[in-house]
Amino acid sequence: MEIRFEPTKTPKAKPQDETKLGFGHIFTDHMFAMNYDAGQGWHDARIVPYGEISLSPAAMCLHYGQEIFEGLKAYRTADGTVQLFRPDENYKRMNNSAERMVIPKIDEKFMVEATKKLVEIEKDWVPHTDGASLYIRPFIFATDPYVGVKPADHYLFLIILSPSGPYYSTGLDPVKIYVEQKYVRAVRGGTGFAKTAANYAISLKGQDEAHEQDYEQVLWLDGVEQKYIEEVGSMNIFFVIDGEVITPELTGSVLPGITRKSALEVCKAKGIKATERRITIQEVADAYDAGKLDEVFGTGTAAVISPVGHLKWGDKVMTINDNKIGKISQMLYDTMTGIQWGKIEDKFGWTVKIG
Repeated sequence: MEIRFEPTKTPKAKPQDETKLGFGHIFTDHMFAMNYDAGQGWHDARIVPYGEISLSPAAMCLHYGQEIFEGLKAYRTADGTVQLFRPDENYKRMNNSAERMVIPKIDEKFMVEATKKLVEIEKDWVPHTDGASLYIRPFIFATDPYVGVKPADHYLFLIILSPSGPYYSTGLDPVKIYVEQKYVRAVRGGTGFAKTAANYAISLKGQDEAHEQDYEQVLWLDGVEQKYIEEVGSMNIFFVIDGEVITPELTGSVLPGITRKSALEVCKAKGIKATERRITIQEVADAYDAGKLDEVFGTGTAAVISPVGHLKWGDKVMTINDNKIGKISQMLYDTMTGIQWGKIEDKFGWTVKIG
């Protein structure tokens, strides 16, 4: 499929102070768009000026939530090269989400190339400041003007770009995590493994209550027994217990994070024992009491590695590693960001260069 290009006639001024980018509120001059119509398939791939879109008030996405999305980044290396990190994994996961949400699948290789073309056009928007990057948000939603519950016949695929600083303004300072015991996020057989808007809407209530107690994020437990650890609202979770790296296994209610997968692969490459299995919050608390809970950290595209300094479960507050980043967390952060920004050799073949 050809991708037509319509350049903007009113380019925006680029941010002058990249230390004040924030996250996800500045957008570039152009976006990618593509339509799906039943009987015709995906068509009319185009890169057009970033702008408003027109939707019917009856658009099915507004009423029944048929929507999926992804998140990845473009990085500028010291020599000025721009590169992506494992974009093939993002579009593979997007197709898994599409299958669950009954959305037509996309050609993964084509979408990697489309993403590369869009970023190439917008390469001057990729920040030069260390730690800043160009956040890439692909998403698909149903557009049929129909108030009825069924899979749609028409969809719009968009990719928008946002120059962004670190997800957490405090950088690698450990965050405080609150274990949610009243509400649940997902159950096996549901949509927990899909990157769909509803999963995040469901998490807002727990997030709000965590903030009221001065905690940044929520750690969700399983939706049946509420004792097995699943994930944090914006990232997967890892525990280092007696030197072993442990993360909840993918049972269908946990998002298969690409940074999660990369962290496991880095650990194994460096000879660190890394295990995917079910783990209870009680096991974590017992390890803490026994002095064996060495580190806790989250992984995700936005923050990469986010060390956890405090973990609150009911009345029990666990202070992890004296509220400091641990050696494994630091190693994973240095390794993955080193590969992403081209500071160290990519021995895994994860990066895709633009241009």
